[in-house]
Amino acid sequence: MRVTLSLITSLFSLALVAQNEKQSDSIQNLNEVIISTNVIFGNKYVAENRTGSAYYISPEELAKFNYTDINRVLRTVPGVNIYEEDGFGLRPNISLRGTSPERSAKISIMEDGVLIAPAPYSAPAAYYFPSIARMEAIEILKGSSQVQYGPFTTGGAINMVSSQIPDSFYGRVFGSYGTFNTGQFQAKIGDSKENFGYMVEYLNFNSDGFKNLLDNRNTGFDKNDVVAKFRVNSKESAKIKQGLEVKFQFSDEVSNETYLGLTDADFDTSPYDRYAASQEDRMVASHVQFTATHRLDLSTNFRITTTGYYNRFQRNWYKLNDVNLNNTKVGIADIVNDPTTYSDYMDVVKGNIDSGDNALYVKANNRLYYAKGIQTKLDYHFNGENTFHDIEIGLRYHYDEEDRFQWVDKYAINSNGIMTETEAGIPGTDANRVSSAKAFAAFAMYKFRYNKLTITPGLRYENIVLLRDDYGKNDVSRTGIDIASRENNVDVFIPGIGFNYKFNNSATIFGGIHKGFSPPSNQVGQEPEESINYELGSRFSIFGIKGEVVAFYNDYSNLLGSDLAATGGTGSLEQFNAGEVAVKGLEALFNYDLLASNTKFSLPISLGYTYTNTEFLNSFGSNDDLWGTVEAGDQLPYIPEHQFNIMLSLEHDKYELNASSRYLGAFRTKAGSGAIPQNEKVDSNFVVDLSAKYHFNKHLSLTSNLINVFDATYAVSRVPAGLRPGHPFGANLGLEFRL
Repeated sequence: MRVTLSLITSLFSLALVAQNEKQSDSIQNLNEVIISTNVIFGNKYVAENRTGSAYYISPEELAKFNYTDINRVLRTVPGVNIYEEDGFGLRPNISLRGTSPERSAKISIMEDGVLIAPAPYSAPAAYYFPSIARMEAIEILKGSSQVQYGPFTTGGAINMVSSQIPDSFYGRVFGSYGTFNTGQFQAKIGDSKENFGYMVEYLNFNSDGFKNLLDNRNTGFDKNDVVAKFRVNSKESAKIKQGLEVKFQFSDEVSNETYLGLTDADFDTSPYDRYAASQEDRMVASHVQFTATHRLDLSTNFRITTTGYYNRFQRNWYKLNDVNLNNTKVGIADIVNDPTTYSDYMDVVKGNIDSGDNALYVKANNRLYYAKGIQTKLDYHFNGENTFHDIEIGLRYHYDEEDRFQWVDKYAINSNGIMTETEAGIPGTDANRVSSAKAFAAFAMYKFRYNKLTITPGLRYENIVLLRDDYGKNDVSRTGIDIASRENNVDVFIPGIGFNYKFNNSATIFGGIHKGFSPPSNQVGQEPEESINYELGSRFSIFGIKGEVVAFYNDYSNLLGSDLAATGGTGSLEQFNAGEVAVKGLEALFNYDLLASNTKFSLPISLGYTYTNTEFLNSFGSNDDLWGTVEAGDQLPYIPEHQFNIMLSLEHDKYELNASSRYLGAFRTKAGSGAIPQNEKVDSNFVVDLSAKYHFNKHLSLTSNLINVFDATYAVSRVPAGLRPGHPFGANLGLEFRL
């Protein structure tokens, strides 16, 4: 950490030296604006003046590549760790500052300021993730001020800002087609009048997939999204202004995705193949959201914003789970990880032999999720002599639940690789339980600015009741004759404080300390995940180079692990104590326009780097295949030490060319130290994407994308069950029409 702090100090000192006194005296303090509850920052200026580390991906930045994969969008953001799974970003695994990445379950994920995970408290694993192609901006918050956004406060929060109601009439139609029959169609239209506004949007994204299965069977997906917003509001001249905005969102998805990966040997020879026993694997899902947001401006300094929300997510991921030979059942992760010991099982998985009846156990992971609640935020600010004061108070009551009603169908497979169902399962005989959570959350944050110094103390409170009713495998009618219930309660205060000192227009230092928190499961008496988190950073502008360097240190007193099927576990969601862990690192971002003096062209370049060091401070054993047996000094799995990205653009009024490249360092897939064993390693990779746009006029543009330009073959993960490849070379051509 000494080297890290020294680097920040040096950059900060250089920024001071580079400025003259005239610049120092010309600091402009822009008028403060009240931010509504559906955004964290709302623009880059606010993000760059937070007392904590923050990043805002603008609509212009999102439009450069028209990405439909959240993994590719977030790879430009320092401090974000991601491991991919399907190559299209359908179910991302996102970590912020070294939090456990599996299913993005340890960060607060929001859409328009509303928690969007299927059941954020009782089952936060993100098997649903909003379509990034319909978002206008992405906001990433790390550091002390995130006590405003819970319940997960260790690594940070991500808020996706969906298409907004436009200020005037606007319409857009976009369509593209490319490799693997990948297509995208998007249309939206909206307008605002004096007292009302609306926006309607439709998105379809589909592909045949890039993996090979039997006779060219579809390994891709088809996903639809519909969003409608309507707003009524008072006149601009009204003394007390108010407005009500209603949002409806619906999406459905059919994806031929599997948990079954490849052995090392098969990945080396045919990385894009899929085993025959995965032919029935399929995810069918639908998501519905209703929100109603009321904004009340009692004055220019006082606003109350209240949002009621309801989310419903239903999914059935039908997928191979076990293989049964001679009355001995073995999970697919064990088979793929040790194909020599389980060679007979591998022959069945590959469809090399005729199996007996009931050899393949295909589980219907049928689940229904609800999340609903109401949240309100009061924001009042006022000015004093040389001071600015802002008080935010937020309240939220939330309920969510996960209803598991699962079964297992059994199949045989012949030597031609064709599966035949031999025994149909009875719904509810595999898992038959309901987990739920009731939560009351409140926060208060005070922002005090005196001249160039800003301080933001804050306090969050979470009261959570976590429940589970297990009806058992023999009570599919849920009469309650053999019900097993349990309850866990959490009552916690989460403090934090941050500061920001702006020396002049070109040099700022900021930092903070706050408590990290993650809710436990419904296991009786289980303690939550807790940590103390520190950060210190500087934002600066030196000789045209605009940048940010941040050092962070997260000191876990109690890290929790979860038994997820997505990480090779049983999928019980049981959590266990992993004890003390230290996570420290450095985040750096530099931006510079190589043609700043040119009036016709601009050539902006952006460089980002993330260093993350993780270490278990105690030893323990677990059943989680992601961690296994852990010794003090071991590193966390799935967190690379080094990440580096470069983005370069050539921009002109008529056209633009963009290049984005990312280096992802090697990482281990089980906790350990020293050299990574080959069977526990995902090698480093370097991937380059290109995009281009030509604007015929203000209404019509031609777009193109190249994904993985050099067709690098690389693995992204070893979970849930075997090696999985990243997206190979892909090309897309599109047209965009704007009204």
